[in-house]
Formats: sequence, structure tokens, C-alpha cells
Amino acid sequence: MSRGIRFFKENTKYIVKNKGNLRSWIALAIAEESKKAGELSFILCDDNFLAELNFGFLKHKRLTDILTFPTSEKPETVSGEIYISLERVKENACFYHQPLEVELQRVMIHGILHLIGYDDRSVEEKEIMRAKENYYLDKLVNR
Repeated sequence: MSRGIRFFKENTKYIVKNKGNLRSWIALAIAEESKKAGELSFILCDDNFLAELNFGFLKHKRLTDILTFPTSEKPETVSGEIYISLERVKENACFYHQPLEVELQRVMIHGILHLIGYDDRSVEEKEIMRAKENYYLDKLVNR
């Protein structure tokens, strides 16, 4: 159910547009992966906020666009917190010549794919993740 998908912001004024469509899209992607949508929180923030989390939890001293923290106690349920740096998303949108909203949607579905169990450490895993991202982005655009 998509009501458990929430959007928050920390140190940013950005407002997520079309939340209802995004909730439905995310729930659809989770269902297509044979999982159930649980409680999901997307927290949009700035680089500093995410950098502190990245160092505090992972001891990484680098900027990142996303951190995902699974919270589900059941393997069939996708629940978690997804922190997204809008500064990184904006920079990536410029680099890839994409509208901000499209790049944000890519990062959002990337986080969902991580919570489902996909990884992106190897070249092969990155290719699978990118293909899945493109597949689900196409579903959002064509709704």
C-alpha cells in the first residue's frame, strides 16, 4: 500500500511534486519485484546532512547522493529510510543533462532497488541496477 510512503525534508526547501503519482509508481515497482511496500521514508536533504550520516554510520568521508537504511523485519516487505542529497541530485542532473525531477526519480528508485536487495558494487550489478532504473522510470513517464 502506498500510504506508507512519506516524503520529508531536512536543510532544504525543495518540495516534492506529484507525491500521489510517485507513491503509486514506487508501490508498483515494489509489487513487480514480488515484494510488499511497507513503511518508506524519503528524506531530502543537503550535502552536509548526508555527509554527516555517511561518516557517522559508514565512516565514509565522501559525498554521496543517497543512503538507504533498511528497516523491514520481513524479507517480503520493503521498508526503510532513503536519504537523498538534493545538491548531488542537482549536480548529477546537470552532468547528465536531465531535468531535476527525472534525476530525483532515478535516485529514488535506485534507493528502492537497494532496499529490495539489488547492489551496485560490481560492473555487472551496476548494469542490472541501471537497467532496472530505466525500466521503472519508463513506467512512470508512460503512466
